Amino acid sequence: MLIPLRPGELQRLIPAVATGNQFRVALGNPQEVLQRLMIAAIGGVITFLIYNQAQLGSRWGPVWLVISVVFFLYVLWGPIVQAGQRNATLRRYPAAALFEGEVADVITRERVENRHEQADSRGRLELVENRRTWMLLELEDEEGYLGRVAFPVEKKHQSIRRGSLIRCLVLSERKDFSKIGALSDAWLPGMRMWVGEYPFLLRPAFEELCQLRLNSRR
Repeated sequence: MLIPLRPGELQRLIPAVATGNQFRVALGNPQEVLQRLMIAAIGGVITFLIYNQAQLGSRWGPVWLVISVVFFLYVLWGPIVQAGQRNATLRRYPAAALFEGEVADVITRERVENRHEQADSRGRLELVENRRTWMLLELEDEEGYLGRVAFPVEKKHQSIRRGSLIRCLVLSERKDFSKIGALSDAWLPGMRMWVGEYPFLLRPAFEELCQLRLNSRR
């Protein structure tokens, strides 16, 4: 079942500015955090040294100071910008609808998250792959197949079964939703569980919307 959202509801459910939950996801793994720290430290130190050299008799001194501060704060504003850009990929769709259906199939697959070379015991370089198990939920309703939601597997996800009730947002370029553009993260109300690769939705607001819009149709 698809229930088109009213004007403004999509923007209330997916914020333009990153939430705390979105910030944590955008922050990334320890390796990504370390990369941001290095960029912030190197860029900040270099621009601060330029500022020290330029401040004597130069009108560009304050500019270099601002740039230095921006670099030092990259660890904070980098994930915020990244999350905002990701939110914008769904906010741009002209048509959005609330979906309620069921899990048609549960699939697990291994994905290669990154590759790197390291020396073995004989000093020869070998390619090492870091793999992670992902779960893919195939979604359908009375009209048929809709799409899939994918996310890294955690222990709590082992309880998900075929036929489980599931809700999410459906985004499309077309008002009749004849072609699906994207799906948001999803809510399994029977298990009180959220699933998805990225937390697009303001979850309490989405749960409240489901109660208001779905209960009115029953």
